[in-house]
Order: sequence, then structure tokens, then C-alpha cells
Amino acid sequence: MDQLIRNVPEDLRLWIEQERHDQRKSKQEFVLGMLERAREAEMAKRMPLFATIPKTDVDPPEFIPFKFVDLFAGIGGFRIGLERVGGTCRFSCEWDKYSQKTYREWFGETPHGDIRILKPADIPDHDILAAGFPCQPFSLAGVSKKKSLGHAHGFECASQGNLFFTLATIIREKKPPIVFLENVKNLRSHDGGKTWKVICESLEELGYNVFAQIVDAAGWVPQHRERIYIVCFDKDVFGDEVPFLFPELPENRPKLADILEAEPDQRYTLTDHLWTYLQDYAKRHQERGNGFGFGLADPQGISRTLSARYFKDGSEILIPQAGKNPRRLMPVECQRLMGFDDRLTIAVSDTQAYRQFGNAVVPRVVEAIARRILRIVAWQLTRTKNECLLKRGRNGIAAV
Repeated sequence: MDQLIRNVPEDLRLWIEQERHDQRKSKQEFVLGMLERAREAEMAKRMPLFATIPKTDVDPPEFIPFKFVDLFAGIGGFRIGLERVGGTCRFSCEWDKYSQKTYREWFGETPHGDIRILKPADIPDHDILAAGFPCQPFSLAGVSKKKSLGHAHGFECASQGNLFFTLATIIREKKPPIVFLENVKNLRSHDGGKTWKVICESLEELGYNVFAQIVDAAGWVPQHRERIYIVCFDKDVFGDEVPFLFPELPENRPKLADILEAEPDQRYTLTDHLWTYLQDYAKRHQERGNGFGFGLADPQGISRTLSARYFKDGSEILIPQAGKNPRRLMPVECQRLMGFDDRLTIAVSDTQAYRQFGNAVVPRVVEAIARRILRIVAWQLTRTKNECLLKRGRNGIAAV
């Protein structure tokens, strides 16, 4: 429909404005979503299959029950995002003991430890496999550091890089209908594109349609944070042509001031010694033509990317303070900056909290992409030639 909708009553126009603002959607996205839900409601009347989807306060396809597993789980960014759209976690895996502590505090379960000794058969069947597999071997900082030390990186790094192949083995054995992955932006360009080529071809050889896009979390949290998200659909379930699209960035975006404490603890203010060091450090690099230095954030804008090294000096995101040295973010502010509910208890030290939030996946981005995934699930459930997600198992028995 290319024509503008005119003569909309004032009360309806105001309702649309309020709803799309609350849902962080553009006018076009909200109106198209409403039309799509109306179409799906009509389909539900015609197709009994939809009657198997429990009625909730959120209409399909924004909420469809499904099961998922949370691998390389960290502190549960994927889990929170997927649970918000109807997912139930059947299994989690995370080796770091401090992240396990936070995960246990937040979700009431301790993730399985080392994925390298995990047997695929021990993982329950699931609809979506979610994983933020290790990123350091492919990150700009990680590659530079390893090269300077003469260490291997990427797939040559046996301790981390090859964990992708551990993940690929699990995918091959469990063959989930959907695979949902996250990694650093540099994954695509690492080693002249060879790393990405191997990953992409591996997933395709396993029988998946692969979609990948770099998404900036700044649409959902007040932080410039670009990560690559990879969504894969099993061809045996969804066919060869899948109309998947990543979400657009919301128009109404949060600003840094929204997550800052009104009365921050003074112990997070930089000492004179550290503040002088950071200023001198930045000046030396500027004289050499380098861009290294501290980042003094604008509370009315967004911050730089929160990294796992933030605990060292907080230099990438410093908050200006009138009449005193700038301060680093408090852990609870980092929690909000990543989109985690600050009612979740921080159960670890400041150092570990900074590391965990710097390594985490933004739940709101996961949620936004998951909603687009559910559109494809709804599409699959209702298209004419294949009215369900059932596929033939290896033993010939139909299985989801």
C-alpha cells in the first residue's frame, strides 16, 4: 500500500502516537504491524492450527511459545530477550564461575560448565539454539593483542577460536529449526574475510539459510554498540526462501541521562592522579596523530561501547561532573546501560560486574530480532503449501 492514510480521527491519531512511542516503533512499522496482526487474526479463523497457540495479552506473532537453549550464556542476555517473547529455556551452558554465580542469582539455576566436554545428546531438544560464542579471537582488540604477542588468533586459536566448531557439532547433532548467534562486529572482516567465510559456509553446509547483520544497540539502549547477529533457518523446516528481515532501529531512542544515578557514590569519581594520567595519555597520542584517549560522555547523547576492560580505569565512558573530576559509571548504571533491569541483584564484585556487563548481549536487541524471527515462524505456520513446523525425523516420525 503506497498511499498515505488520510482523514484519521484525532483520537485515533493520538492513540497511534502513544502506542508506537511505547513500543519504540516508527509510525510505518506500527501501522504495518497492526495490519499484519489483523491479517493473521483472519488466518487464525480459517486455520485451526493457530488454535493450538495459547491466547495471551500479546497477539501472534509477537508471542509464540517455543523452547530454546542458552549456550555461551554469559549472564543471560539472550535468555531475557527470548523469554520476553514467549520462550522457555530448557538448558544453559557457561564456563565462567562468576557469570555462573550471576546466572544462578537471576534465573535460579547454575549453567552447565565447559561446553567442550558436553555431549550433544545431553542437551534437550529445542526450537531455537542461542549462543553468544566467544568473541575475543575475532575482535579488533583481541587480534591486535595476540598478534603483538606472536599468538595465534581466529580459528588458529585452539583455546577459543575452535569453540565455533564445538558449537557447529552441537548444531549438526541437534539440528534445531532456528539458530540465533551473536559476535563482535569484526567477525566479518577478520583475517581478510576468511573467518566469516568458514563460519557461514559451515552453517550452510549444515542445511541452514544464513542471515547476518551488524546491529547498533543504540536504538534500544544509550550506547553505541555494534555487534553482528546471525539468524539461521533450517531448510528442512522453512524451505529455501525465507523472507526474514532484521528490525529497523527505533526512532525514539534513549539517552545516557536516562540511566544515570541522581546522587552517584563519590568513590567512582576519578582521583587527581588517575585523571591527570588519562589527560596526559590522551595528549601524547593526539600529538602522534592517534585517536587513543578517554571518552567524556554527553549525558544528553549516548556513550561509547562498554567493554569488559571498563574495570581498569573506566576511560572509554567517563561522566562529567560540575566542579570536580569526572567519574566512571557505577555497576548498576552499566547494568542499565546494557538494558538489564536494575532490580536484578548484582551478586559479584565491581570488577566482575564490569566484566560481565561489558561482555553481555543486550536483551532488548535480542528481543527485537526475536520478534522478527517469530514473524517467520508465524509465516511458516500459515503458508499454504506447508501449514505447520512439523518435519520428518531421522526415524521417519514427525517431530517439531
